Amino acid sequence: MAESPIFHSPSSDPQMDQATAKARQTFKFFWREMAWERRRIVPGLDVAAVKVACSDPPEIRAQNPDGLEVEHMWIVDVDFDGKRIQGTLINSPHTLRSFEEGDQVTVTGKQLSDWMYAIAGHVYGGFTVDVLRSRMSTSERTQHDKAWGLDFGPVGVVPIVPPDYIGDPAPKKKGLFSFFGAATAPAPQDYAKVAATEHPMSVNMRQSLEATLAKNPSLVHETDDHGYNFLHQLSLAGSYDGVDICLKCGADPKKPARNGMTPLALAKCLGWKRVIERLQQAGATN
Repeated sequence: MAESPIFHSPSSDPQMDQATAKARQTFKFFWREMAWERRRIVPGLDVAAVKVACSDPPEIRAQNPDGLEVEHMWIVDVDFDGKRIQGTLINSPHTLRSFEEGDQVTVTGKQLSDWMYAIAGHVYGGFTVDVLRSRMSTSERTQHDKAWGLDFGPVGVVPIVPPDYIGDPAPKKKGLFSFFGAATAPAPQDYAKVAATEHPMSVNMRQSLEATLAKNPSLVHETDDHGYNFLHQLSLAGSYDGVDICLKCGADPKKPARNGMTPLALAKCLGWKRVIERLQQAGATN
């Protein structure tokens, strides 16, 4: 992974504010991809990172009056429990004194400023990165993308899932004679269509999950390091098919995890509408 840029919060930057708002609204799709990545036998993601706002505590800030109040830095090895985002810092801050590269960082959702992942070199997400790239010259943008070793695509278009997830064709590669005609700008991805479409791994694992739980019913009650059972995990990941199978195989829709969050609360924290409705049909109320 390239040395990734840090940016600080200016007093007023509407473009960055809009980009950050979009990143927060769509973080659910980043986490969904991360949840399925953990179930892949062969890793599918080249990169998966979240940008978060970091600040020194007041007592340290008082000793460093000329330092930046906030720096937005990238973390990897991302985990999310429905309340907090955790990961490993991969930046060295410019002026903050209570953070170092390699630190474990835990933040709330309000501190999220961006996310991105890459599959086969193609980047999904990266809303603030898109703003930064829009402010670069063509040569600067080329150098930026080369440093990352990733394809960020055209400026102004931020896809959040691979096109085949939602039945869209792959973007056309530039042809040998494309310079003779005007390039056609790719259409922005339909985020509503993304939200309405089940992740392909969720669809594909439905039959095998049902067979596994039918053969080993006790598995539906086993928990991971967070104290989450399959129903908790799949509710947070927005897997309608997985949630449906777990409920049919005896999972308790009202059982809280160790942190007190129920399957319904986990689905609600990321706004998975179909999962919320299915849990409510099963008797979940909070």
